[in-house]
Amino acid sequence: MKNKKPFKIQQNIIMLLASVVLLGAFSLVNPNLIKDKYMILSMIQNFAPYAIMGLGVTFVIATGGIDLSLGTVTIASAVLAGKLYTEGTIPLWATIPVMLVIGTLCGLLNGLMVAKLKIPAFIATLGTMMVSRGLSALIAGVPNIFFPTGTWYNKTFSSLSVGDVSAIPVGMFWVLGLMLICMYLMYKNKIGRYILAIGSNEEATRLSGINTDNYKIFAYTFAGLFCGIAAIFYSAAFPTISCATGNGMELDAIAGVYIGGTSSAGGVASVSGSVIGAALLVVIRSGLNMVLAKLGINLNSAYVTYVLTGIIVVVAILLDIIKTNNQNKVKIEKVEEAAKAEAPKA
Repeated sequence: MKNKKPFKIQQNIIMLLASVVLLGAFSLVNPNLIKDKYMILSMIQNFAPYAIMGLGVTFVIATGGIDLSLGTVTIASAVLAGKLYTEGTIPLWATIPVMLVIGTLCGLLNGLMVAKLKIPAFIATLGTMMVSRGLSALIAGVPNIFFPTGTWYNKTFSSLSVGDVSAIPVGMFWVLGLMLICMYLMYKNKIGRYILAIGSNEEATRLSGINTDNYKIFAYTFAGLFCGIAAIFYSAAFPTISCATGNGMELDAIAGVYIGGTSSAGGVASVSGSVIGAALLVVIRSGLNMVLAKLGINLNSAYVTYVLTGIIVVVAILLDIIKTNNQNKVKIEKVEEAAKAEAPKA
């Protein structure tokens, strides 16, 4: 499946410009949004986990699937790893591979249910969402899990500086690195080509000799792995983790993917767009919070963000549907013209 790169590049540029314009507009009302380096750090800390979850689930959505367990799996990975650390079972460094393993196993479970058991993705991942949320809280046995602050763990994943590069949060470098890896897998590797082919026409892909089940399992497992990575950044930025939470985080991550240009029907993916979409949502959320506080407007910024995010997602999907319908119409017209040209003249 050939991705519409020129269109995606133009769409990414538009979203980047929209993010800059919104950031500038919000800053005119409340200059602290960009002047306060800790506000910038806060935005990056919020951005990194959602961008990373978005990168992983891009592969799932590209197959035409969905993963509703992203948020709870991310929190469950952090909670269970933190539980082992606080009990003295493992050292702090070992929480990293534990989170990665837990996230990957949850993703593998999703993939097996969807590909092998043929359970609809919505139902399978909804089940994983509920199980991971409840089971992790039962195992933890406490309301909150506490990660240490001011350690190498926080500095490696969410500090204000990296060596001599000051005032640039580490999370940004990690996200960009992960984005490049995902871009290679999606656009330069057969994994991405087959995943896009599955999303475009799964039956045709299967009949061409490709084991579609294996690639669907990979997509969900990959999304689970990235939930584990997101858990690392989340626990480094927000050391107090509340058990049985995370429900709703997946909606923000998926919204960023849709806004970024990945088709909800599958077959078309924009890896960089998923990151830019997440950034746009963070700018809207943080900017609204600062603006409402500055103007003294008695509205909950989170609720306003939900409204705007919902509208943006619906519009993005609607535009994608219109674009797809137009492309299909053009293809049908070309086929009809070719058939007429080849038909014998009476």
